[in-house]
Amino acid sequence: MKLNDPELVRREYQTEAGLAVRRDTISRFLDGPKAIETAISAVAECAPDRVLEVGCGMGQFAERVSREVDAELVAVDLAPRMVELACERGVDALVGDVQALPFADDEFSCAIANWMLYHVPDLDVAVRELARVLRPGGRLVAATLGEENLADLWQLVDYPRPTRTFTAENGAGVLGRHFSRVERRDVEAALVFPDRGAVQRYIDSSFFAAAVEKRVPEVPEPFRVRTVQAVFVAEKWSGRPS
Repeated sequence: MKLNDPELVRREYQTEAGLAVRRDTISRFLDGPKAIETAISAVAECAPDRVLEVGCGMGQFAERVSREVDAELVAVDLAPRMVELACERGVDALVGDVQALPFADDEFSCAIANWMLYHVPDLDVAVRELARVLRPGGRLVAATLGEENLADLWQLVDYPRPTRTFTAENGAGVLGRHFSRVERRDVEAALVFPDRGAVQRYIDSSFFAAAVEKRVPEVPEPFRVRTVQAVFVAEKWSGRPS
């Protein structure tokens, strides 16, 4: 199963059902530092005046940036339902493809691509587009998952660890082809599922639900699973000597 298969992505995000369960699980059961806080800090510290978020989903991150950062923000997502939900939160959102952004060169001082670049069919084209719309010296904040993320969970249901094209391990190399400086900020924590039912709901909400056994086996309760994430901070060449 390829996570950057356009048909799979379209199907999974035509409703918010699965994404809502996964987000709720993280908000309720995460024990440790939150990658979303690292991403928010990375955006705020560059004091942007105009921000673009790609793959905005239901709009929670964009809404928070709008509330906490003094900047104009526009968001895009490939899924019309996600754009609808983001707009309901007051986000200026439109349907768009990160591989062909509907913006001119050098429009933004910061771009955000959180937990979405591994869904893009042509990753290099997408990153090139993000660099194009950023001003010289602009910043990209891109959060992603590590190869070991939730490894014990997938082992529990005898499913191979998902293969992603943009990970904590290879992200610096991908971004380094289009940005002059790339920093990786690692975030490790754990999801602590209180019981087997919570594990089952998470599995059923995943992209891989159809490919695994529907019934989760007995687990120690609570069931603790390691999370491995990274937030990349990439800067576009400013054209000025340092």
